[in-house]
Amino acid sequence: MKEAVTKFIDKECLIYLLNGQVNGIIREVTDNSLLVETKTERQILNLDFVIRIREFPKNKK
Repeated sequence: MKEAVTKFIDKECLIYLLNGQVNGIIREVTDNSLLVETKTERQILNLDFVIRIREFPKNKK
């Protein structure tokens, strides 16, 4: 999972978790965690609870 997530570093992404979702820029990936920077705060997410990651659509109408 870590190798796949590193492709999204410095991109704005939607991160789907077991109990919701987070919208932010992925700044760092470690063995089992993910550092995400939102507009107001920084969060560390456990990769065990990440279900899906997709790049935020830029030109969505």
